[in-house]
Amino acid sequence: MNILDIGALAQSEALANGSLTAVTLMEATLARIDAVNGQVNAIVALRPRADLMAEAAQADATPRTGWLHGIPIAIKDLSDAKGLPTSKGSPLFADTIAQKDSVFVSRIRAAGAIIIGKTNTPEFGLGSHTFNPVYGATRNPYDLSRSAGGSSGGAAAALACGMLSVADGSDMMGSLRNPAGWNNVYGMRPSWGTVPAEPDGDMFLHQLSTAGPMARTPRDLAALLDTMTGNDPDQPLGLSPEPNLPEMDASLGPLHIGWLGDWGGAFPYEDGIDAASQAALGQMATLGHKITHLPAPFDAEAMWESWITLRSFAVADGLGPLYQNEETRAHLKPAAQWEVERGLGFAAHEVQKASLTRSDWYRCVTALFEKVDVLVLPSAQLWPFDVDQVHPPQIAGRDMDTYHRWMQVVVPAGLIGLPVVNIPAGFSAAGLPAGLQLIGPRGSDTKLLQLAQHWHEAPSPPTTTRLARGLFKRVLGAQQTPMEGLKLFLGK
Repeated sequence: MNILDIGALAQSEALANGSLTAVTLMEATLARIDAVNGQVNAIVALRPRADLMAEAAQADATPRTGWLHGIPIAIKDLSDAKGLPTSKGSPLFADTIAQKDSVFVSRIRAAGAIIIGKTNTPEFGLGSHTFNPVYGATRNPYDLSRSAGGSSGGAAAALACGMLSVADGSDMMGSLRNPAGWNNVYGMRPSWGTVPAEPDGDMFLHQLSTAGPMARTPRDLAALLDTMTGNDPDQPLGLSPEPNLPEMDASLGPLHIGWLGDWGGAFPYEDGIDAASQAALGQMATLGHKITHLPAPFDAEAMWESWITLRSFAVADGLGPLYQNEETRAHLKPAAQWEVERGLGFAAHEVQKASLTRSDWYRCVTALFEKVDVLVLPSAQLWPFDVDQVHPPQIAGRDMDTYHRWMQVVVPAGLIGLPVVNIPAGFSAAGLPAGLQLIGPRGSDTKLLQLAQHWHEAPSPPTTTRLARGLFKRVLGAQQTPMEGLKLFLGK
């Protein structure tokens, strides 16, 4: 087994027992990046090779500082890693060098990780398709003509290619869930407040986005979440949950899983999405879990209006100063300008009304979780689309009236800060991956991770997820080994 394909915890154990060195791991990582990244474009702002090799040698020569000691990682280009650019995908910030680490990045660094660069993201993280004028588009490893999703598309594609074993992401509107589903990896949006944001600007009103982990196994997902998590004394409203990793081997009894389908027809799905989702749920039922098809529990359009009001309100807070300046406004993509214009135009009572709808939905879902343990929806309403598209104009013949309406399926959890784990859920006839959102009540992060691990380690793994275990296996043929597949992928 190639050391890049064994997962972060396995790499950590090998580094700890001396069977692997940080230098060897870094050499392999850089070789994989050299071989693959030119086509996928997932990792950006890569540090000089000599500096990385010297840091790896230093890791080998010093005592371990944490479970990530000597493991390469790249940070999503919306967060700060000291000494590296934080472009946010915008020419306005392309040359901005971070003077310090973001809060969760400092925790990752303290655990011993070697930060090698950044992972690509859409401009300011807007839109679930990773492309920007600074670094270009990230392509889907399963089909280079397709999108890798977003806004954590660079992280997800890097994981799928074996360039990273774990990665951070962030999620306002599915940015940890959609790219994970489209790259056949795991991504987790934790309960809001679990991973602290930055102690900048307002720290009370904008409770929509959160950082979280991505990985190729739920166990690695739990380990990275434990590193990122914990209250920041400089911020209010944070959580300090118990560690997840020690509970991953705990017994998980049968769960009652509620399938929300297309939300009573509110969410159009591209052909094959519903079938792949229900096939995966059928396989989950064979693991002993009860599956119930639920009717739409809340007005989808009311939820959507609440979402786009609160989202635009939040975006206007962050990007408003750039919009107000005519010179910088010209460098904002149309979606960003549209969001800011909407957000600046709201009256206070409109924002309050949106938050009341959000509160009503939270009360509704709390009652729903008295009947089921987990809710399930697809991670996206369509298969990965053409990488040259800005966003899909239609789904199943239904026009999309905004640049992000096609991601409406992620709103129910994101609007009220519920924890979600994306699990791989199968492939289209063309070999494109899909995912399922496992959604739980606030604070149920550990249970969702346990369920994902149960899915991942099933005695007879579902055929759809088994194909995720090897690099590019779905594209290149299930008989290829990871390295054989990589050679074929590269035309060697």
